[in-house]
Amino acid sequence: MSDPCCGGDTPEPPRNRPLLDPAPAPASSAPLSVTCSCCAQGAGGREPSAPETAEGAVDTDGCGDPTCSSPDPAPGERPGTWWGSAGVRWAGLAGALWLAGVLTGWLTGAPVVATALFAGAIAAGGWTFVPGTLRALLRGGLGVGTLMTVAMVGAILLGEVGEAAMLAFLFSLAEALEDHAVARTRHGLRALLDLVPTRATVLRQGRAATVDPAELAVGDLLLVRPGERVATDGVVRSGRSTLDTSTVTGESVPVEATEGTEVFAGTVNGGGALEIEVTARVADNSLSRVVHIVEREQARKGAAQRLAARVARPLVPGILVVAALIAVVGSLLGEPGVWIERALVVLVAASPCAFAISVPVTVVAAIGAASRSGVLVKGGAALEAFGAVRVVALDKTGTLTRNAPAVVAVEPVPGHTREEVLAAAAALEARSEHPLASAILAAHPDPEPAHDVAAVPGSGLTGTLDGVPLRLGRPGYIDPGPLARAVADLQEQGATTVLVESDGRVVGAVAIRDDLRPEAAEAVAALHRVGVRTVMLTGDNERTARALAARVGVDEVHADLRPEDKARLVTDLRRHGPVAMVGDGVNDAPALATADAGVAMGAMGADVAVETADIALMGEDLRVLPRALSHARRTRRIMLQSLVLSAGILLVLIPLSAFGVLGLAAVILTHELAEVLVIANGVRAGHRTPAESSSTESRQAAERVGERV
Repeated sequence: MSDPCCGGDTPEPPRNRPLLDPAPAPASSAPLSVTCSCCAQGAGGREPSAPETAEGAVDTDGCGDPTCSSPDPAPGERPGTWWGSAGVRWAGLAGALWLAGVLTGWLTGAPVVATALFAGAIAAGGWTFVPGTLRALLRGGLGVGTLMTVAMVGAILLGEVGEAAMLAFLFSLAEALEDHAVARTRHGLRALLDLVPTRATVLRQGRAATVDPAELAVGDLLLVRPGERVATDGVVRSGRSTLDTSTVTGESVPVEATEGTEVFAGTVNGGGALEIEVTARVADNSLSRVVHIVEREQARKGAAQRLAARVARPLVPGILVVAALIAVVGSLLGEPGVWIERALVVLVAASPCAFAISVPVTVVAAIGAASRSGVLVKGGAALEAFGAVRVVALDKTGTLTRNAPAVVAVEPVPGHTREEVLAAAAALEARSEHPLASAILAAHPDPEPAHDVAAVPGSGLTGTLDGVPLRLGRPGYIDPGPLARAVADLQEQGATTVLVESDGRVVGAVAIRDDLRPEAAEAVAALHRVGVRTVMLTGDNERTARALAARVGVDEVHADLRPEDKARLVTDLRRHGPVAMVGDGVNDAPALATADAGVAMGAMGADVAVETADIALMGEDLRVLPRALSHARRTRRIMLQSLVLSAGILLVLIPLSAFGVLGLAAVILTHELAEVLVIANGVRAGHRTPAESSSTESRQAAERVGERV
């Protein structure tokens, strides 16, 4: 794929390559440098070929990827104040000089003074794009700035200095507004780093000291008082409080924090003091990781964005050829001055600037809005694929459920007790990493561990205790015998049931249930309202899966699945339309990679989920999923609107300028105002975020669904 800003061919990054570099993310105390996204694509990309500006952004020939042409705000500059942008100031100076020249010509009739003012406007406006154009030409690159520079020089040679000044002013203004729009939307993402406090209190040798958060090291003990923000990721070692995580994860309900609770940078402490052991430096914490991943993954371009780049790239030399033919053929037919002027007007009219920037501006705005609402979107490709989704496949454990299984019933066979069954099960699970081990061990802590314990993949465990062989596993691996009816009843109630066998005889059954998230039914209903088909993919048994699916309202259920089975089913589901797979990013990794859009739950604490998925929900509220989908669909509509509008501009202006219907001034004004309109349309994608409901509404909905489920 070719990109208009760099002039070279860059291979598209793999869709689901690992995203976290071994090197730490940049520290939050300094701005993250962002290189040209179409020249440097992370560890595997090319080195930037364009010189860098003082702000650290690659200076290019404009109107390509906004990460190329849009430098970050200078130190102290806030993107919220458009008049604080250097580009806007230069464009404003050019506009003032041009207007002064026009008024001078009208009122005094002094052409020399007016020409001098026009020359100043050309110099001020041209300073913003001519140097980059010349550098691009030296590298063999052609861009929109090339067309504008040629047209401006041609107008001067034809004696139309005033119109050249108007072109310089309007083009520089459009470029400055574009830069500001991108900087403003990117600032929403960078603002995550501002959630880290400027000072932190650390306990060292029993004494409290105030330090810069950048000086914190793993193992330090932070003291976080009521109302203070947590400086970096850690684990609570002492104290009890609640944490407001809304700015980081998008969850509206405060989270209880006690000893052993994992906490994240930027969250706000409630009413109690906490002592937190630091588990990540500021440079490596969850906020820095999110910003680092998103900014790097903005290099991944969606289909519409690639289309815009493919069209804009050959259009520039093509228009130069067409303009040359108009000038040459028209001159041969007579009146060379008229036809040369029309050729120059065509150069301006055919500028694909609006076409080239329409999708990138929309993508940056939408990603920034999503990030502020607890949704991590890894670039335009992920956003566009997610917006096209028609089927959502959901894992059960950790996605529709809380991922906190607990023993809800024990059924011993006659002649055995509940304690005997639990003791045998806990003996096998004592040193197991099986997902249900924690539930069994919580019901029977400190068991005597069994010997020679071995896992039977997909079935259960074997071992011996006091010389007696033991087995633990699902029905089918172990015959339930007299417990068949009880096992069926427990499964119908949505419980996962395992059987315990001692010395070749079944001695009991243990029922374990992972309760549904209280918001799961509401989230599934919201997906149905927007026309999405829902499917549950789970490794649990058929009866349990169907019982839970009925309670939550899922359309279709596939149970007893291994990871490779989930990936195969996602491939089958793609025949019915684009598929999003939602899972926890561990055993769901193959399915996440296979889906058109992989969505990971709880990305603030799961590196595997962040690496595998295209989109990650940083919190645990499943209702964010349908909101994020609606946001992505709206973004796709805005993309298409901008592309159609940009194409319409070219189709109308080129023939009108070629046949002399529109002059240079009219084309410049129409073209640049339309470009500003396209930018404004793209920025709309950042005005509506996935988290649209208020905290009160979210809590009330959760209570309603909790009562129903």
